[in-house]
Amino acid sequence: MRKAAALILIAVASSTTAFAQPVPTAPPPLPAPSASASNQPIPIPPPPTVNDPMLAPVPPAKRMIATWEEALGYVRSRSTDLRIAYAEVARAEAQTRSALALYLPQLNGTVNANHQLITNPINVNPSVAQSFGGATRTPLPNIITGNIQLVQPIVNIANWDQRHIARMNEDVQRLSVDDIKRNLALSLANALVGVVTAERVAELNRVGFRQSLERLDLTTRKKNLGAANGLDVVRAQQDVETARGNLVNGDESLRQAREALGLALGFPEQVGVARDVNINGLERSAMRICQVADSVDTRPDVAAARKKLDIAKRNIDNVYYQFAPTLNAQSTLGTSSADTGAAPNTTWNIAAVLSVPFWDGGARYGALRQARALSYEAEQNLEALRRTAIVQIEQARRGVDVAEASRKVAADARALAAETDRLTQVAYREGQGTSLELVIAAASLRQSEITLALREFDVVKSRVLAVLALATCPW
Repeated sequence: MRKAAALILIAVASSTTAFAQPVPTAPPPLPAPSASASNQPIPIPPPPTVNDPMLAPVPPAKRMIATWEEALGYVRSRSTDLRIAYAEVARAEAQTRSALALYLPQLNGTVNANHQLITNPINVNPSVAQSFGGATRTPLPNIITGNIQLVQPIVNIANWDQRHIARMNEDVQRLSVDDIKRNLALSLANALVGVVTAERVAELNRVGFRQSLERLDLTTRKKNLGAANGLDVVRAQQDVETARGNLVNGDESLRQAREALGLALGFPEQVGVARDVNINGLERSAMRICQVADSVDTRPDVAAARKKLDIAKRNIDNVYYQFAPTLNAQSTLGTSSADTGAAPNTTWNIAAVLSVPFWDGGARYGALRQARALSYEAEQNLEALRRTAIVQIEQARRGVDVAEASRKVAADARALAAETDRLTQVAYREGQGTSLELVIAAASLRQSEITLALREFDVVKSRVLAVLALATCPW
């Protein structure tokens, strides 16, 4: 019995050991990702090396502008518009001198040699013929006469008033020079900014073109590995050709911008801008060479239009002065080779000539109507120019805020486009995106970068325009 009980106990113990399961232990917890690691972008492998002849930048211009003062010096010495304006001032001064000459003494001399082809003999005694200078034929075959006449206007209100009108016209031309200087400064600033903008856009176009080539290389490799199809490669090639077209147009725009700057400086060639030129300093340079006017009426073009109106009104008065009599003092000294014996060969007289214009066929009345019409036109031109100037000044001041807001919007859009392009590239490398999404994201990024560059330079242009919209530039 004892032996049987022992065998039963050994069997139970063995079965318990055989069917017993080990107690499972919990696996060690995974380390929680840190906040900094979760926010870090997924790294993108370095792009492949690509090469294309169009990646080479546009050759620099032969002539480069380094400072604003250098550019302004070229404008002073070579601008045809400025030379024409100065020539108009000289012409106005000449007209003033011509108007003054109408009231100064006039000294004229004439010499007349007369030969008679048909004459008759004189049947007189030799002694009588001797007393007539030995003349034997009549009229005298050969006569030489000469005289000198001096005329001094004493009363001629119309001519005297023309001198004052000519002086007023001088003021108009000088104001026109100031306005041309203001416009030249504005055009020069826009041309400089235009070249820098075109340089930046051309650079962005090359960056976009390089990236499109890199995406084409990536797509081609994926196709060779079986991860992409022919449609993906065609889309990438289309993106390359689109970027290439933008590059061609951008390079031509750069050349045209350089040529526009060259014409503004007086050179029939391309002129570039040095990379170290401070474009943001154009506003300070404009304020240094130009002075802000007190009001719109003191802006040079508006002031010139007002002076033209004054001249037109003065011309109406001048026509009325032409109805007044004129008084001249004149003296004539004459001599003749014909000796008649009855009068001296040389004579000298002095006279006062009073002219009363009773009727001239209506020419002065026509001139009066014309002067009144020109005065009305000048008045309307002044009002139209003044209205336009007021709107231009308000738009220029408001344009600074608009340009700043547009730049901020473009900067935000560019940041979003860059992030979209990055995530699209990551997804495409991992096989989650499509080639269409890749091309669209790339094109959007290129356009947003160009838009941001344009908006940044628009801010500079708007600030310069705000300074020069109401200014005088006596440089």
